[in-house]
Amino acid sequence: MKKSIFLIAMLFLLQGRSSAQGYYFGVKGGLSLGVQSWNGFERDPLVAYHGIAFIESLSEGNRFSLFAQAGYHQRGSAFRNQFFTNVFNGGYTRAPATEFIFNNAALTLGGKQKYDFAKGTKVYYMFGIRGEYTLSTNLGDYEEFNELNPGFAIYPFNTYEFIRRINYGIMVGGGFEVELSEFVGGMIEFSVNPDFSDQYRQPPIPNVTDPYTNESRTVPERRIRNLTFEVSLGLRFLRKIIYIED
Repeated sequence: MKKSIFLIAMLFLLQGRSSAQGYYFGVKGGLSLGVQSWNGFERDPLVAYHGIAFIESLSEGNRFSLFAQAGYHQRGSAFRNQFFTNVFNGGYTRAPATEFIFNNAALTLGGKQKYDFAKGTKVYYMFGIRGEYTLSTNLGDYEEFNELNPGFAIYPFNTYEFIRRINYGIMVGGGFEVELSEFVGGMIEFSVNPDFSDQYRQPPIPNVTDPYTNESRTVPERRIRNLTFEVSLGLRFLRKIIYIED
């Protein structure tokens, strides 16, 4: 991971030295579809949003570029159509839909390869290395349930002992760039963002008393990992650097 970040940083420096014509900068954002693996089992998707600011190198012919981007992303998943046994009558009770949201700040470094698609339009694919920091979560919404039902604890615990603030992964995707004028362009982009680290990691918790039977139980281990699909619309602005020789 560290070697990949160092390599991309060196490419940025070389790109800057070899082509000092200017750069692009802009903003993009849109919808996110988050899914999570809980101990290897997929949960229902979370519909959320993201916003990103970026800067991108300008090469001759605008065929290849290096980029850096920083943004706010909601990661997570949801429970829908979940049924639990009613301890009073033995029947099944449908639980209300619940969402598990991790509000993350992300930094991504990567490259884009571009091809002509139509007049004033390019199609591209991209790859980046991504690091994230968790700013907050909504797990506090489920603290009361976990406190009243410690032997079951079907929801993640709201503690940074188990929530991992720092995570990392990659970003792969592609899209279209449309030239609106010499200095302004639009873009539409689709990306897939898998994490290589666990967003949440809780070891087994032994000797938890079941309030209904007064028997001792072990809360099983729980590991949660993010996978997010994102669709973005954005604006790009060109800053040209013109050298005047004496």
